[in-house]
Amino acid sequence: MQLRRSLKRPQRTAVAAPAASIEPTTERASKLMQWLQDSGAPEQKIRLESVVRNGREVDIAVATEALQPGDLALRIPEHLIVTLDRVLEDNTLAELLTTGKLSELACLTLYLAYEKKRGDEGCWFSYIKELDRMAGRGSQGAKSPLLWDEGQAAELLAGSPVVAEIEARLEGIRKEYEELDAVWYLAGSLFNRQPFAPPTEQFPFPVFRQAFTAVQSSVVHLQGVNLGKRFALVPLGPPLLGYSSTSKAMLKFDAESHEVRLAVDRAYQPGEPVTAWCGPQPNSKLLLNYGIVDEGNPYDKLPLQVTIPSEDPLYRLKRDRLADQGHSTRETFQLQLATPLPPKLLPYLRLVHATREEDVLAVNWEVPGPVSSENELAVLNQLLTCLKRRQLRYRTTIEEDEAIIADPSHGPRPTVAARLLKGEKRILLAAQAAVMELPGASDAEARGPMPSAIAME
Repeated sequence: MQLRRSLKRPQRTAVAAPAASIEPTTERASKLMQWLQDSGAPEQKIRLESVVRNGREVDIAVATEALQPGDLALRIPEHLIVTLDRVLEDNTLAELLTTGKLSELACLTLYLAYEKKRGDEGCWFSYIKELDRMAGRGSQGAKSPLLWDEGQAAELLAGSPVVAEIEARLEGIRKEYEELDAVWYLAGSLFNRQPFAPPTEQFPFPVFRQAFTAVQSSVVHLQGVNLGKRFALVPLGPPLLGYSSTSKAMLKFDAESHEVRLAVDRAYQPGEPVTAWCGPQPNSKLLLNYGIVDEGNPYDKLPLQVTIPSEDPLYRLKRDRLADQGHSTRETFQLQLATPLPPKLLPYLRLVHATREEDVLAVNWEVPGPVSSENELAVLNQLLTCLKRRQLRYRTTIEEDEAIIADPSHGPRPTVAARLLKGEKRILLAAQAAVMELPGASDAEARGPMPSAIAME
């Protein structure tokens, strides 16, 4: 593979995060639409409109006319879509992705970061300008918490497991950033039009993080396409196009027309925001990826992890019995409003809390039921203790969350945080109520927290 030619490397200078455009909304939107039209896109049935969401102005895609189910609201030709097979013009794609050097999102981020430096000479100038304007901000006005001020996520989202997810994602972005210079020399095709310095000299980490998050909030996961098209940046797609967890409309690549299309799933009135399905993602992922929270999300869930200590005298027997059911000694169950107690949770807990061999063998996975009164007491007590402990970690009540959501003066970040926390608390309360309906739950609650070697979080 050919290495990059030697370049004179300028001094590294700080680069400010993109500021919001001061162009009037109508002028900015018309430029993007004009670019699409001049570049060969057909006339769209959506347009951009600026609205205020939770005190922040954002651009959203709205219907230009009355639409009926099945109407094509969006049609973007393949040559106007940013995909890896366009960015990586030789065989480096497979090497980069299979060796773990760089993720698809990081490849797209780096490509657009260099394209932005080309200014209006770059072929993606109008699209990049709109991405800059949105700056990783979702349709509810908030940025992904990956871009929040230091300590703000821990403060606003206190008690939520999403705080650890944010820290892990930031660490992952940092690791990719540290690999950028190696990729610069390996992947000549990625930068063959970019007469600039290597990445870490050109872009400080905060700038790369900002760009990465903006790409993450905009990327579309196309189904039924080859690897190079799986991740696509689609003009007029998200975050301009709103995401909904209940929509049945999907952005799809049409092989016959070589377009990415959106056929709406319901009727729209002119000026009404158009939405597409975001996939079966819980609210924690919607917040991380897009800066939004859907209070009616049927896919929202909260993890409950249970671990058997290896010092348990019955560890080997329990491990083998669990393996027969496809479980392990550390298992994560997902709590949801529709199913507050997952079907396999209670049998699992009865097995892991067993103190006698006969109780381990007595657990019935097909027709769940208590194996002994002592075992059931331990199971219900620890489950109730865990659910209550997790609720106490939050700094606000559901009523306080609702007050924040109802008051736009709090701003986008506290508002989306309150939406997320409210949903999590509702799930925990539903699980607690479901436990209290079980025989023996009142007695288990009355005993107060009992010691247990089983870890539950």
